Amino acid sequence: MPYIPLEQHLPGITGLLEYSKETAAPIRELTQILLRGPSTLTEGERELIATVVSHRNQCTFCTTAHTAAANILLGEEETSARVKQDIITAPVSEKMKALLTIAAQVQQSGKSVTTESVQKAKEAGATDIEIHDTVLIAALFCLYNRYVDGLATVTPTDPAFYKGLGERLNNNGYNRLPQGYEHLKK
Repeated sequence: MPYIPLEQHLPGITGLLEYSKETAAPIRELTQILLRGPSTLTEGERELIATVVSHRNQCTFCTTAHTAAANILLGEEETSARVKQDIITAPVSEKMKALLTIAAQVQQSGKSVTTESVQKAKEAGATDIEIHDTVLIAALFCLYNRYVDGLATVTPTDPAFYKGLGERLNNNGYNRLPQGYEHLKK
């Protein structure tokens, strides 16, 4: 049961973003830029960063939502499952392993990021902007995870909900739907 009154048909962060559209606007804009804007990292790779951080923060809603989005963007489910289990053995490039390691360090604390991990990412081909964006995405998802769980938002248990949400994120990005969300009421 959410700690504040939220629309029942809008679980997780969507309900929070609709609750306060004023604060939602910059949140949505930044997320759209980082996860769907121009980047040398694919949208799927950026969703993996969100997935790893959310998983490590034990935020069920965000983990499941971003896993679904990553799976759609990657066209398979193994990679997201494996990065949650063990980044080092996951079927991603050495550069992504290094960036996901940095994301995992940010999840612990910004001060957990080491010179060695940044150097390893650079040696694996990561650019300064890719390292920057990885840290920012990881930090942002720490905020989202705490926002969602800190207000005890509804977390659906039906996998079909997350598949639909993943498709919505794939098709519309992180922008508010032009028609709003009334159509999601049952």
